[in-house]
Amino acid sequence: MTTNLPPVRGALTRGRPMAELTWLRVGGPADALFQPADEADLAAFLAAVPPEVPVFPMGVGSNLIVRDGGIEGVVIRLGRAFAEIRVEGERVIAGAAALDSRVARRAVEAGIDLTFLRTIPGSIGGAARLNAGCYGSYVADVFESARAIDRRGRSVTLGPDDMGFGYRHTGLPPDLVITEMTLRGPRGDSEALAAMMAEQVARRDASQPMKERSAGSTFRNPAGYSSTGRADDSHEMKAWTLIDRAGMRGAALGGARMSAHHANFLVNCGDATAADLENLGEEVRKKVLDSTGIQLEWEIMRIGRK
Repeated sequence: MTTNLPPVRGALTRGRPMAELTWLRVGGPADALFQPADEADLAAFLAAVPPEVPVFPMGVGSNLIVRDGGIEGVVIRLGRAFAEIRVEGERVIAGAAALDSRVARRAVEAGIDLTFLRTIPGSIGGAARLNAGCYGSYVADVFESARAIDRRGRSVTLGPDDMGFGYRHTGLPPDLVITEMTLRGPRGDSEALAAMMAEQVARRDASQPMKERSAGSTFRNPAGYSSTGRADDSHEMKAWTLIDRAGMRGAALGGARMSAHHANFLVNCGDATAADLENLGEEVRKKVLDSTGIQLEWEIMRIGRK
């Protein structure tokens, strides 16, 4: 299916192993991996690639299980050319490949409060697509616009109404490639914001298994969120408490384990396969459903052939 791909100025690698590009370090190869030289290279490729070839935009693999059979079609991974961060007044404009933590730090230096991004793993393009959030703040709260390239190679500008923001997701087409996002945060004192950010990092490090190989929260909190993705604390229920109640904290399957430190973190102990991880996750979902009547939904994206 990927034998007739157009020429590119960036890098196009066939049969590229995906395990080393994801935080969980599992998964088979992609049929092809495209790393565009710039936005024009990306647009030309998408305009020319045959429509029957699947296209999957990938960030830094922080929220992803690639299955052991690999990925059909072309994985698009943006690199350094898409990682610029600049500040214009109260706006922070970040390339999709810029890490969330770098965007947060750059904003704080400019006296703009995007501190919630500091502890979110991954890149800003993924944060946009998933309406990432932490400590009660979400991308939807600070989003102003985004630029993207669609499957026909056209540049499009997205406003808040185009995103379809929900709790930990958006309504964007899966093959739309976000290239840049503009965020507008409230003004604040840089030193005070930096102190707040440091406190958030310390809180994360104390409560989450940062030294283990994971992909962050495995399952979404199941209730209590508005359509914009903002938490309603009066109805909020944490996934980790449900996992605890089901007796699945520390549960293991092959090389996969639910962290004993934080029950909603799925961990590769070193030799897990993608099947180990996904099957353990499904076992957790079943146990939680049986014991509480609540169906957990995956937050980690799973893609590829089993």
